Amino acid sequence: MSLELFVFYVLAGVAVGAAAMVISSRNPVHSVLFLILTFFNAAGLFVLIGAEFLGMVLVVVYVGAVAVLFMFVVMMLDINFVRMREGMLQYLPVGALVGLILLVELGLVFGTWALVEDVTPAFPAPAPDQVPNTRALGQLLYTDYIYLFQAAGVILLVAIIGAITLTLRERKGVLRQDIGRQVARDRAATVELRKVKVGSGIQ
Repeated sequence: MSLELFVFYVLAGVAVGAAAMVISSRNPVHSVLFLILTFFNAAGLFVLIGAEFLGMVLVVVYVGAVAVLFMFVVMMLDINFVRMREGMLQYLPVGALVGLILLVELGLVFGTWALVEDVTPAFPAPAPDQVPNTRALGQLLYTDYIYLFQAAGVILLVAIIGAITLTLRERKGVLRQDIGRQVARDRAATVELRKVKVGSGIQ
């Protein structure tokens, strides 16, 4: 067994095990930690096949931003785990149905790939010779898939605007900072001078 094959089996085994723990762990914080471990091992697999740019992007974007954001959200929500488990049996049939559909679809995909020998990709893109991985990926994204890439950017922009709009909406009972009102206030409206006698306080 070569060293590359041994490293592949180690990274793949840890990634599959951590991915299973993501969905089987009862504590959401532990699930996020196992998700970070899965991302690291997937990045190692990318580096192993020569796609070092995708591996670094996976570490920087998903581990450094998305997974950490998940961790902060889970810890700040203060979820009542006992109350969450009370309605588990109620949604169990729906979850089992969705899981069965996904299992059948995965079986169809992998079964077709294993049974049919001459399977060609729908959009073949041969790797150029003597071109770095990052440059080849950039050429592919900004030539053949430029419109889809721009459409994905527009969708993300709309999602960001929608999230900001929902956050900044006016709600009753929620204190908000009005910078213009703070700057425009005068001294008489904010400061009150009182002459306090010795030995007595302010009533």
